[in-house]
Amino acid sequence: MIQTILSITTSRSWPIHQLNVKNEFLHRHLMETATRVWYQQFASFLRQLGFIASTFDTYKEGPSIAYLLLYVDDIVLITSSLTLLQHIMGHLHSEFAMMDLGDLHHFLGIFIIHSTQGLFLSQRQSALDLLKRAGMAECHSIATPVDTHAKLSVCLFMHDLCEPRMALIKRILCYVKGTLSSGLHIIIGPVQSLTAYSDANWACCPNSRRSISSFSIYLSDNLLSWSSKCQSTVSHSNAEVEYRAVAPAAAYYCWLRQLHQELHVPLASATVVYYDNVSAVYMTTNPVHHWCTKHIEIDIHFAREKVALGEVWVLHVPSSHQFADIMMKGLPTPLFTEFRSNMCVCDPPTWTAGKY
Repeated sequence: MIQTILSITTSRSWPIHQLNVKNEFLHRHLMETATRVWYQQFASFLRQLGFIASTFDTYKEGPSIAYLLLYVDDIVLITSSLTLLQHIMGHLHSEFAMMDLGDLHHFLGIFIIHSTQGLFLSQRQSALDLLKRAGMAECHSIATPVDTHAKLSVCLFMHDLCEPRMALIKRILCYVKGTLSSGLHIIIGPVQSLTAYSDANWACCPNSRRSISSFSIYLSDNLLSWSSKCQSTVSHSNAEVEYRAVAPAAAYYCWLRQLHQELHVPLASATVVYYDNVSAVYMTTNPVHHWCTKHIEIDIHFAREKVALGEVWVLHVPSSHQFADIMMKGLPTPLFTEFRSNMCVCDPPTWTAGKY
């Protein structure tokens, strides 16, 4: 999770540096140009320096910590001090032909802009390219990507588009046109706890009558991850679908907690999950089975186990504050705009003007 790394480093004001391996190195030193061969050689050298392979390559010696992200020949190096940054870069330059690109500014199609307020992540150029390919670069913008009455399963008909579905896709692109300047804001602040918002929409798919689950997860005030997908089976009751929605969120934030352990910044407090269904909240703590829940598979009770261990708290939140709804159904424009802001999506501050 790049957002996790950036949130941690932004909160601690660590230097974030970008490097690029010169192509002539790849052709001159390797027996073949396959990415796997390059990765194996680079990973072997990192292990010699003391890095430990995980979701990210991490290095720790005493209070000194370094993270290294590698995507083909693009490298992001983050260290807890400038001295450590220069030390590791010296070793990398001695072994590989590299270009020093300075502070991180572009990675995986995302533009990163620095300021005293934090980081601003933008995909403006990718959005412009998408609109041009669709022939909609000059389209009019619209405030929301879907109306409040839409019931189409768009992602299931990518190769069999009819006019209503094509109209819905065009509406989404019109929404993209109106949000070209928007991006994800990672603010400076302590990273002490995970918070999740989870929700479900029962039998909302008109074709299969499967339900949709969605969640959004925050590290303190910074949005880390979000998901919206159909559940794998048809649910027999609203209680079942609401309870099922908690499980994938629980699995994901457990993975995030493990990731923080690997990054040497463990989270001390329990994860708080906000849910707007009282029955689902009660079922995570009440071990009593009754007719509307007895058919739920055992693995769904994974969330209950985490609650019992004290790793997770599931709390009720009013629907008017259930941010996960933005990824699951059409919302009125004022509510959509409010939820989008609460998911750290905003227009760039004045300090980003003219820097795309």
